[in-house]
Amino acid sequence: MSAAIPSGAAPQVIHLADYQPWPCLLDRVELTFRLAPKATRVLARLHLRPNPAANPGQDLRLDGEGLRLIALSLDGRALDITPDAHGLTLPAALLPNRPFTLETEVEIVPEGNTALEGLYMSNGMYCTQCEAEGFRKITFYPDRPDVMARFHVRIEGDLPVLLSNGNPVGQGPGWAEWDDPWPKPAYLFALVAGDLRAHRDAFTTASGRPVALNIWVRPGDEDRCAWGMESLKRSMLWDEQVYGREYDLDVFNIVAVDDFNMGAMENKGLNIFNSKCVLATPETMTDDEFARIESIVAHEYFHNWTGNRITCRDWFQLCLKEGLTVFRDQQFSGDLRGEAVKRIEDVLMLRARQFREDQGPLAHAVRPDSFVEINNFYTATIYEKGAEVIRMLRLLVGDADYAKALDLYFNRHDGQAATIEDWLKVFEDATGRDLSQFSRWYFEAGTPRVTVSEDWAEGTYTLTLSQDNPATPGQPDKGAKLIPVAVGLLNPNGDEVVPTTVLELSQPVQSFRFEGLAARPVASILRGFSAPVVLDHPLDRTGRALLLAHDTDPFNRWEAARSLAKQVLAEMVTTGAGVSADWLSGIAALAQDAGLDPAYCALALRLPSEDDMAATLAAAGHVPDPAAIHAARRRMGQALAETLDPVLPKLRAEMATPGPFSAEAGPAGRRALANACLALLTRLDGGAAAQAGFKAAGNMTDRLAALVALLENGHGAAELADFEAEWHEDRLVMDKWFSVQVAYAAPEALVATVNRLTARPDFTMENPNRFRAVMGALSAHHAGFHHADGAGYALLADWLIRLDGKNPQTAARMSTAFETWRRYDPARQALIRAQLARIAASPRLSRDLGEMVGRMLG
Repeated sequence: MSAAIPSGAAPQVIHLADYQPWPCLLDRVELTFRLAPKATRVLARLHLRPNPAANPGQDLRLDGEGLRLIALSLDGRALDITPDAHGLTLPAALLPNRPFTLETEVEIVPEGNTALEGLYMSNGMYCTQCEAEGFRKITFYPDRPDVMARFHVRIEGDLPVLLSNGNPVGQGPGWAEWDDPWPKPAYLFALVAGDLRAHRDAFTTASGRPVALNIWVRPGDEDRCAWGMESLKRSMLWDEQVYGREYDLDVFNIVAVDDFNMGAMENKGLNIFNSKCVLATPETMTDDEFARIESIVAHEYFHNWTGNRITCRDWFQLCLKEGLTVFRDQQFSGDLRGEAVKRIEDVLMLRARQFREDQGPLAHAVRPDSFVEINNFYTATIYEKGAEVIRMLRLLVGDADYAKALDLYFNRHDGQAATIEDWLKVFEDATGRDLSQFSRWYFEAGTPRVTVSEDWAEGTYTLTLSQDNPATPGQPDKGAKLIPVAVGLLNPNGDEVVPTTVLELSQPVQSFRFEGLAARPVASILRGFSAPVVLDHPLDRTGRALLLAHDTDPFNRWEAARSLAKQVLAEMVTTGAGVSADWLSGIAALAQDAGLDPAYCALALRLPSEDDMAATLAAAGHVPDPAAIHAARRRMGQALAETLDPVLPKLRAEMATPGPFSAEAGPAGRRALANACLALLTRLDGGAAAQAGFKAAGNMTDRLAALVALLENGHGAAELADFEAEWHEDRLVMDKWFSVQVAYAAPEALVATVNRLTARPDFTMENPNRFRAVMGALSAHHAGFHHADGAGYALLADWLIRLDGKNPQTAARMSTAFETWRRYDPARQALIRAQLARIAASPRLSRDLGEMVGRMLG
């Protein structure tokens, strides 16, 4: 359980500027676990020596929370030191100026650990989650990423499978030993013990070394592992071919765990996964979930080098491992599933999560300089914006120099705990570029706004770009950033006259000239979304329609459609205008373009979300009205359905995927477009096609799409009952059943729907997946959550207060539903602020939730 903030006390703020090396180096750790649900004993032997880089005379501080100390000794001599609430301190005077051994024995209670940090139990299985600071709940230890050591682990217990990091070195009845030859920080430690079954395979590395692969699951889940295993093998091969990185142990284990706060964890050689992020069959998981599993498996595997072999010196450097690894998994998915589609999906997520973060009270730099609770900085800014910064860096230096710099990074920092300065220095040394201005992307928060103005005179087109870097909490003033802006120019007839050129915007205002043109061009700006900025390009509808029809850059062609849709929808909300014929005809043409990837066409048919429109309207100076946005978006969808009505059945039929199910990109894209057509048809036919589709569906993708189409249009009661009857015993599938009912409830019925579902005996807040299925859908239901009566706000606050005492980490992350409260009208602001204040006044408020609420209240 996270520490509570003492009444009347301000939470302690941790500052990057206060970093000091730990006073000792830790060469080796020997751990023995004697497992018991109510009283697990942990014996630790730490082999230490003085750290010459540390300031002399420091006390030796060991972190520890919720531990009962049984014994403590130094070189065999018992010490009488009483721990405090957060650890124990050995005075400097006790520390010998030579290598020494420190031994502890503690007792912990895995069965009572509902926070799911440290060692806990999930339905009879022991498992761990130590990132960021969970190891201190296992034993007294320097729980910081810059203290790296080799681990030897002995597990004693009566369960048949006993797993830890590294390679297996011994086992017998009731025991197993593991040895990890690679130094690692404590956050990468893992232990799993349970009645498990293995889905086994093997991989041979490029150098010919065999690696045993296992996915461990509960009995009955063995048939759900094939896709996860295939994703793992693809990841291993891709990392060898693209980054030259081989795996470095004899075995690679993945374990599926039902109760897990995160998606997965990259522990060295023993990845622990949330079950929904690795278990899949066509009958239980959708295409989107198959793609997500493929991406997450790759992400955690890629961490073996970018996170494990090279880790971060302190938690302020979290983006060093996460941003780079997200970028690597994005590259991997783009190679397997289509670069254009993957880029669009990534930008949609970036705008929905990270731009929203940057525009509110939770804005922070990619590398922050302070925090209260590190768990609160596992954010879209660290992950998604961190990846965008690396994407820009590669674009600026070029593919060849990027590869050269990465090789230097691995060679120079292998086995080390590095910093952002180390990372940037590698690129400067490899390329000769000065990256001091570029480094502002790491150290300054906020989303830059790039404004475009254009001039045309006698064959010369002048493009003037200006950048504005808005104030964010704690950073009122910022300098100009180095922004790569990829630009192409099209003639009025649609021909490309200037191919993609990367302009480097480094000044507040900067002009670029293109000469020798026969006619005034239409500019395609920020191709491939070359920088994470808001682009203000005052292009008229004719220009956007030209890009929609002819742009050779697939991202910007989609972006033209998206921008036109948002422009039309904004006018519908603010003036009551009708749906633009230009947009309808352009989308209709794009959807039927046989030369395009069907997955791309499906994305083009997706309307801007209601939250996206609220942000767009707020940025334009309007106070968003959630009910008006909801109604206008419904009208837009209806108009699109009516426009495409003559072609929808034919297009849907053409996208049929006969034969055995395949989760590969091609068939998945065809299903995506077919189901986009079904969603539009359901607006017109009273649900007949969706009802038939639900009954005929041979996979979860088509079945869930039909159910959603029905629910979105006020139908689907019978199908919901059939779905529950078929899947009521499957925990992961039932999460979908809970979620879609909330996500597609009528706004006025949202709170009643949530109350009905949470009253069921199969709803539990102690399982993060089930809690997020309901409460995540509640907070994402824009019109319902922001209903004028404020009932949605109060309901979420009730549940966050209730959950905080059991799982502060999940409660804190879910609280971000309130982060946009300042964009709405005064009445809604008052309602949200009252709920935030109520949470803040909760007795024994956790540090996790307390920090988030405090930042949102400002």
